Order: sequence, then C-alpha cells, then structure tokens
Amino acid sequence: MKFGVSTWVWTAPLTDDDLKTLTPKIAEAGFDIIELPLEVENGFDYVSAAELINDYGLSATTCVAMGPDRDLIHPDKSIRDNGKRYVRHCIKAAETLGATNLVGPLYSAVGRVWQSTDEDRVKDSDLLVESLVELAQYAGEHNVTLGVEPLNRFETSFLNLAEQAIQIVDRVDHPACKIMLDSFHMNIEEKSAGQAIKEVGPRLCQLHACENDRGTPGSGVIAWDEIANALKETGFDGPVVIESFTSKVQSIARAAAIWRPLADSQDDLAADGLAFLQAKFS
Repeated sequence: MKFGVSTWVWTAPLTDDDLKTLTPKIAEAGFDIIELPLEVENGFDYVSAAELINDYGLSATTCVAMGPDRDLIHPDKSIRDNGKRYVRHCIKAAETLGATNLVGPLYSAVGRVWQSTDEDRVKDSDLLVESLVELAQYAGEHNVTLGVEPLNRFETSFLNLAEQAIQIVDRVDHPACKIMLDSFHMNIEEKSAGQAIKEVGPRLCQLHACENDRGTPGSGVIAWDEIANALKETGFDGPVVIESFTSKVQSIARAAAIWRPLADSQDDLAADGLAFLQAKFS
C-alpha cells in the first residue's frame, strides 16, 4: 500500500514555489505520494511539477475543488457546462502530472446544501450520471480514474453515503469512474466505516485519511482497526492519502471550518500520521 499527503496540509492555493518547498519535504518524510489540489487552473506549472515530483521519487494524485461556478448538477446549465470544462481541464492536468487519480466531490460545489424532494434527487442524479458518462470516457482516454467522494451533510446535501455514490457510479458503468472514501466524512455519516468500504469493494480507488477533528490520523476516535480490516478484506492496495488543512490559510480554513491548529505543527501532523498509517495498514 502506498501512502501520501495532500499539500492542503500546508498551503492553498498551490504555487510553483510551494511545490519547490513541499516536494522534498514530503519525500524526506517518507511518503510515496503527493496529492495536488487543482484549485486554480494553471495555478502552477504542470510540466515542471511532474519533473520535480519524479526527481524526488514520488508519484502523484490530484484533487478537484468544486465551487459556485463549478457544479455538475446546478440548475443553471452554464454553471454545469463550466463544471464539466473545469473537470476536463483537471483530467488533462492529472495526465500531465503523471497522476492516475482525480478525486473529490465530482458533482456539486462544496458547501452548497439544499432540501431535495424525491423528484429533485432523481433529476439531479440523472444530470450527474449524464455528465460523468462523458467525463469518464474522457478520463479513460487520458489514463485517469475519477474518484467520486461522498461528503458529510454540512458540506453537501447530495451524496453523503457510500451507498449513494455506488448508485451513481454503477449507472455510469465505466472503469474510469470509481469512488473515493474519506475517514472524516464516513465518521459523520456511515453507521460503519468498515461496512461502507466493503460495500464499495472494487469501486474504491483511493482513501483519504484524517481524524474525526481533521487532525493527525491515530489521535482521535476514528475506527481505524475497522477500516484497516475492511481494506484488507476487500484487497484494496490503492493510495491512502492524509488530507488535512491549516487554519493559517483563510480561504481553505473557512471552507473546511478549521478554526484552530490541529497539531503542534503541520509537519508533525504529516509525519505522525504517516507513522500511524504505515503501522496500521501495512
């Protein structure tokens, strides 16, 4: 199993200078993977980043940042179209970066919540499946796998459960469209994180790992033994990536509701989290 860390642990949005600092730090800490959030289109040089990542012996995954103007199920078609355009950009960026996964809430703007009727949910699901069929085809052509991520109820009212993501992905029915699960969101929404992982099974392309407070893995109340056993039972051998955030970056702190430090330092969060995950999952 390979272990990674998101650059969101330290900064946002990501720049070329950030990568020059973080890539050697992440490699020296013992990680296998660096996860690159694609918040700003062309916010850093993808070709140079790929060379830098390769030079330090790392591989990459990528993550979308869906926002108010990037939403695949918005009532406004122009916003839906812009969301698809953005995801296509991210797929090409992932290919250039040598990343096989593009993960995140590939459906709606983070933080957009609304009360849906059963009819509304059917309509939104149909819109999403239609878009993901198109985007999965494009992703497959560029050797990229999409990982649809359920979020907790406070960040979306659309896909909160693994079961709901399965319904979407199975309708898309394309090998380049899978599911990513996140320990933080599962801890809020699932009756059992282990059972959710088992239900997702071979559809799982990546796991985001962080504590119940979004802090260091192993420092809180997440059911890590249950998660580890489920991953072993399903034969998952994909990326396990620490995703956390810093209260020092106002934009990301507000979006993720990070109002205080979650560890003595962000470097400690990453290093201690890696040691815990390696011991628990290896």
